[in-house]
Amino acid sequence: MPPMTRCPLPAAASMAALLAFGADPVAALQALPSQGGECGDGASLAISVTDDSGLVPIPGATIVLRWTDAVRQPVREEADGTGRLVLCVPRDAGQATLWAEFGDASSEEAVVALERGAAHEVQLGLLFGQMTTGRVVGQVRDARTHRPVVAAEISVGSRAAVVQSNRTGRFVLSGLPVGEHELSFRHIGFSPLTHAVTVTRGHTTEVDARLTPDPVELEPLVATATRPRRLEIKGFYERKYWGEQLGGGAFFTAEDIERRNPVRITHMIADAPGVRLADCSLRAYGCKLYSSRGSTGFAGGGCLMNVYLDGNLVIRESEARWGRPPESINDYVLPIEIAGIEVYRGAASLPAEFSGSDARCGAVVIWTK
Repeated sequence: MPPMTRCPLPAAASMAALLAFGADPVAALQALPSQGGECGDGASLAISVTDDSGLVPIPGATIVLRWTDAVRQPVREEADGTGRLVLCVPRDAGQATLWAEFGDASSEEAVVALERGAAHEVQLGLLFGQMTTGRVVGQVRDARTHRPVVAAEISVGSRAAVVQSNRTGRFVLSGLPVGEHELSFRHIGFSPLTHAVTVTRGHTTEVDARLTPDPVELEPLVATATRPRRLEIKGFYERKYWGEQLGGGAFFTAEDIERRNPVRITHMIADAPGVRLADCSLRAYGCKLYSSRGSTGFAGGGCLMNVYLDGNLVIRESEARWGRPPESINDYVLPIEIAGIEVYRGAASLPAEFSGSDARCGAVVIWTK
């Protein structure tokens, strides 16, 4: 197993990265930044992010990488102070698709063929200025069995290039001009499907395409939704996808909240498995969120969950244990102001960015619009 480098991770953060969503430890280590690019007999991938001139490095830019031919969780890491990120490539990965994001700017998508034992260098140039493009991501599935369709060909009427769905049926089309486009889906054994989609400036449009097996007579199905750019950059949709696949958390979008229309957001969060409300009678806004996991020092069992608002820890479980009266997230935000919610009821399911020594009871992560 290749050693990791760049900045050594704290032990708690490293363990949380290994346990997040039940990931395989070897796979998780290979997906983390390497130290000095030393990856043993495996391939390494050195990524640098610059402005569109290619001369000015962009520290802190977010690099998003998907293993095209390997069923592994995508990588989402920030570039270091020099605008670089070095990764050790999983042994079963032969191709990667990647791009960079910084604020509302993003780079064009790059596809890299990975060779065992080789060192690969990739430069991603961010396109600043007024953004005139958007991105389409999605999944291709069998309309009858709902299983992913692998290697389906997806093309855009205005482009000659064709992309293929990966082993989970997912695909990415980036850098599409704003406006109406016609997507075409083709795969041997399925009827061809075309669908019109609207690309919005700076946003990601999600497509769920269902192909009809040939010659079975079924109506093809396509569902589209526009994803907020803010949640896209913060990794909400990646965590939602893998969390729902592996049972690592519960997730609510703005549409979910609008349908439910809760008076207080704690009432909706309590719908997540293993979460309960308590202390609602203390004051008008009241209501604390407790996880069924952890100690049983609180009335009814469970312990108070950490709460993050836009990435900042606003309610800490450990403060309640030391006698400080716990606050309620209802004091901070109204349901109408929320774009997305992530609920993790235990430390083992927490993503690395929300873990720590005082995260034993899990966390609620709220993103505003």
